[in-house]
Amino acid sequence: MLQEERLYRAVVDALTQDRLTLPTLPEVAMRISQATQDERTTASKLSSEIARDPAIAVRLLRVANSSALCGGRKIDNLQQAITRLGMPLVRSLVTGLALEQLFFSRSPALKERLRRTWAHSLEVAALAQVLAVHCTVLRPELAMLGGLAHEIGALPVIRVAESFSDDLPDAAAFDRVIRNLQPRVGRMVLQAWDFPDVLVEVPSKWIDFARTHDGPADYIDVVTVAALQSHQHRQGRLAGIDRARVPAFLKLDISPEVDVFEIEGVQERYEESRAALVG
Repeated sequence: MLQEERLYRAVVDALTQDRLTLPTLPEVAMRISQATQDERTTASKLSSEIARDPAIAVRLLRVANSSALCGGRKIDNLQQAITRLGMPLVRSLVTGLALEQLFFSRSPALKERLRRTWAHSLEVAALAQVLAVHCTVLRPELAMLGGLAHEIGALPVIRVAESFSDDLPDAAAFDRVIRNLQPRVGRMVLQAWDFPDVLVEVPSKWIDFARTHDGPADYIDVVTVAALQSHQHRQGRLAGIDRARVPAFLKLDISPEVDVFEIEGVQERYEESRAALVG
């Protein structure tokens, strides 16, 4: 308990004193963001920038060819992908795909924790993308990006934990610290990264399972449903949530008793989207 309290206090103190080190976007995401904001940037020039990171380039093509984002002929080069998708969409996709570069640590214990967080984020992102297509009029690439970033607040907390060396709390206590802090920290990260306004609140509100609002489903609803669905057949806190009391399911017009993978086409598209996101 002492180690848990020390870690919690270290993060809170850093927050209140504005000393918490927030992660910076990977270089490729920053380059593409700057390029897409330049009116003189052409599809050819942007494709050259993206090609400097072959892993991102390959995954962008996979995502662009996924059925969740296109229904036309298969594209086989970056310039075609950019022309079809448009620069704002490409910027969002590259940002999401580049986030994996941040999930690393020299500490074996923390490295494993980050690996699990990223793996879960991939699941939520792929399902959020598909749910946006099947159940809403929202943009699927932004739903995907929201899923990838919904637990981004864990990163600064884990960076503080790295300074604790071998004096880390046990796994359960560490999870409690992250769970308590990452909503607030995640919102700060997405604000610092100048994420779209419709996504900034995702890290802080997706876990508010009683959340209600006027109007149609939003990206928070989609990520909430995707996250709960990803835990449906697992042990843990989220698996015990009473889905009948979660308004987000109603916003997506999904019965809380229904496994979303039983909806026609969801399982196939989910597997395709997840495969496209995996490096």
